[in-house]
Amino acid sequence: MSSKDWLEKDYYKVLGVTRSASADDIKKAYRKLARELHPDRNPGDAAAETKFKAVSEANAVLSDPAKRKEYDDTRSLFGGGAMRRNARPGGGTSSVPFDLGDLFGNQGSGAGGATTGERGRFGGGFGDLFGSLFQGNSAARRGGPNRGRDVEAELALGFEEAVQGATLPLTLRAPGRCETCHGTGAKPGTEPRTCPKCNGVGLVSTNQGAFQFSEPCRDCQGVGTVVDEKCGDCKGTGAVTKPRTLTVRIPPGVDDGQRIRLSGRGEPGDRGGTAGDLYVLVRVKPHALFTRSGQNLGITVPVTIAEATLGVDVVVPTLDGQVTVRVPPGTPSGRVLRVRGRGVPRKSSTPGDLLVTIEVQVPKELSPEARKAMEEFATHTAPAGRERIEAELSKGRRSP
Repeated sequence: MSSKDWLEKDYYKVLGVTRSASADDIKKAYRKLARELHPDRNPGDAAAETKFKAVSEANAVLSDPAKRKEYDDTRSLFGGGAMRRNARPGGGTSSVPFDLGDLFGNQGSGAGGATTGERGRFGGGFGDLFGSLFQGNSAARRGGPNRGRDVEAELALGFEEAVQGATLPLTLRAPGRCETCHGTGAKPGTEPRTCPKCNGVGLVSTNQGAFQFSEPCRDCQGVGTVVDEKCGDCKGTGAVTKPRTLTVRIPPGVDDGQRIRLSGRGEPGDRGGTAGDLYVLVRVKPHALFTRSGQNLGITVPVTIAEATLGVDVVVPTLDGQVTVRVPPGTPSGRVLRVRGRGVPRKSSTPGDLLVTIEVQVPKELSPEARKAMEEFATHTAPAGRERIEAELSKGRRSP
């Protein structure tokens, strides 16, 4: 991303948030707009596709703390219409735009100009600050090939796929490198030539009195090369927008809402520039039996009153087989039994655990034989301990 883009584009306005918005606010705003503007939801709508790209570009900067700070610093320093007072020949002062070229140490002469000794080299003071703000990207400063934008896509996973990992196809409708010209923008059999206007620099400098201004070369749009015979498929851009299918490997243990970064699988750069990254937002479908809490899996197992009272061995399913769980005699409803190592896999340590919640089921209907047996059981069983409740009730009876 060039400094010119950062100065001209208000990413906060694009996402509809304030400059003081939190990371969560930015994430929520982006997800809402991305869902509304996604090309799959708006097929053939060029305006929605353009807005979707702008929203993705804004999120790529504002969701990255380092990029967001650089963006804010850049717009604060250079994007606020900064002016400076300069001596006017013959006396007085005049306001002129702040010349970014001064920060590079451009040489000047005449009124207000800098000498070679003062600014003849790039380094120290504002020079270091400027280089830091624009990430030291010499290609961006000279107008060369730019890095492609990052792309974000959503991928729905089954519960077991998320826990155990999977390799799945992901179809995107986004700009990708043109395979006909291999991203050069030139017709096959030809090559881009160095722009004669800027000599491949991508910038053209002009003098206005005591000041020197640089702007992107209009002949090559700041790229530094000119395509005489454009590729018929991409019309000279080096990229085409069409559905493309990628193979995405999901690591074991990925969680709902997690983002997976695929380096270099985003939008291609301008005419051979480095491609952006693809961020896959994972959405995990719920499971019919299992729940998940961090690295632990959970399952609820029903047992009868007799099984809970006498104890029982219960065969419980896991995501990779089954396990026998011993329910001790006298287990109350709601007790959680832990089966170690049968939860979600971890990269560098043992897996999480399987948490088995016991649910004692009370029958709604009894056969005559079962009712008789239950009544016999009741005569040989002490009543439930309700002493604390009876004590509280007795207080109420003593009240006037």
